[in-house]
Amino acid sequence: MDSLPDTIEEFLQQGELYYMPHLSVDCVVFGFHDGHLKVLLLELSDTNEWCLPGGFIQHTEPLDAAAVRTVNQRTGLKDIYLRQFHTFGDPLRQRGKNDTKILKGAKSDSWIMKRFITIGYWALVEYSKAVPIPDQFSSQCCWVNVTKVPSLILDHNLILEKALQSLRLSLNDYPVGKDLLSEKFTMPELRRLYETILNRKLDRRNFQKQILSMGILERLKEKKKGGAHRSPFLYRFDKRKYLRALKQGLRTSFA
Repeated sequence: MDSLPDTIEEFLQQGELYYMPHLSVDCVVFGFHDGHLKVLLLELSDTNEWCLPGGFIQHTEPLDAAAVRTVNQRTGLKDIYLRQFHTFGDPLRQRGKNDTKILKGAKSDSWIMKRFITIGYWALVEYSKAVPIPDQFSSQCCWVNVTKVPSLILDHNLILEKALQSLRLSLNDYPVGKDLLSEKFTMPELRRLYETILNRKLDRRNFQKQILSMGILERLKEKKKGGAHRSPFLYRFDKRKYLRALKQGLRTSFA
């Protein structure tokens, strides 16, 4: 079918006409702001329940495209870095056994109440460019510090934990600062980002040595204005060198 459900009632009753049954995607969207790593969460309508952004896969839609669409609809962003990190298939995540009140209108034999396997993706977005947008089931969509995430529906806390583990391991082969920081940044800001993700302090000199050894940063002539201490130089990613380094492979040991 060409069109998608217009109402929640139609979605609950006829969703399998539009979406693949038993399979979904859940996306952990990370942002970085004021020295804190944040994750995008949804508060479900008429409940005190929270969840990660997620969705279902249209019958003619590639899996990765469903994840990109999900993040785009919640942030308004199109150029998104996504990484698939885990598949969650515990039988206890069957809807109706440990799920949200939002599905109270669904019949017990409805497609939405059956067991779902979900594919986990994490995404990195620049906080200042993302515009949190709730979906049709939610009253709000907002950023929450990863250290202050409440109890989430289903196994979404586990999904977030696994995403953080995957993100930490990826620090050795992917320069996350390109997606999480503004175009221009200082070396202390970049180090703070890595420290926040790893949840530990990093040696300043060793960190700078490893980062610069990648050969993907350009130090600008300008310095960051303001602040009580000596103004540090600003850096930015050299796009050409960055793409070449990704193809050749990075060699670091942060995680």
